[in-house]
Amino acid sequence: MSFAIQVAAKTDVGCVREGNEDNFGYDTRRGIFVVCDGMGGHSAGEVASKIAVETLLGYFHEGPQKASAPPLTKPPENVSKRARNLGEAIQLANKAIRAAACRDQEQAGMGSTIACVLVDDIFVSIGHVGDSRVYLVREGAIQQLTQDHSLVMQHVRLGLISPENAEESKLQNIITRALGPAEIVEPDLDEMIAASDDVFVLASDGLTKVLGDQVILDVVTAAADLKYACNHLIQLAKEADCDDNITCLLIRFVEERWYQTCLRKFRTWGTDNGKAVS
Repeated sequence: MSFAIQVAAKTDVGCVREGNEDNFGYDTRRGIFVVCDGMGGHSAGEVASKIAVETLLGYFHEGPQKASAPPLTKPPENVSKRARNLGEAIQLANKAIRAAACRDQEQAGMGSTIACVLVDDIFVSIGHVGDSRVYLVREGAIQQLTQDHSLVMQHVRLGLISPENAEESKLQNIITRALGPAEIVEPDLDEMIAASDDVFVLASDGLTKVLGDQVILDVVTAAADLKYACNHLIQLAKEADCDDNITCLLIRFVEERWYQTCLRKFRTWGTDNGKAVS
């Protein structure tokens, strides 16, 4: 079984902020998709998230064998080489952000979240740092595949507060892990096998802190067109008076017949489908 990948993505400044510190990028040929949410003053957040996106895409464009990524200090034992490559790419993005911050004092302390998906045929690797999320929509249900690296969600996992109270907590914006602040960052890594009609949702917290899982599920399952679903989700977040930048990236797996696979590979041979948006 082979799949074609459909993708749509959009970022929006939101209702309050003047600048957009979110960034996204994807390369369908190499199967890498990423959403980042930057943090830091003097536009440094925008710089950090852009560096993260470009570094990740560049790592897979150049190839893991050529990229000088720092090795994972605690590589997970239960994931494949593909997932470990994704983790090393995230480490490289962390290193690049720190190097840029050292070169410019105005960017000192900048950082970024990252949520990314690496697709290789039917195999999907997931990596993240921070509170940008990855969801899976499958057979009429939605599942959050990442756990936020935030103080409030740490309290939820420890049983100190309920998930309902967490949604109203003033601690929502306190991130416990991000790219940039520390010399070494350990990304969470996971992987799974895709099924026909799966939709992966990558989103910054500007979307997820105002739209519940059920709303995301309803919009994605009701829309035949991913671009429409993406636009609709961002519009709903703005109508909910979101005070943050909003980014959404959707990936759908569509089953192909053998001749469709051959035709698609022939058409894309020798092309570069990479895209990064600032």
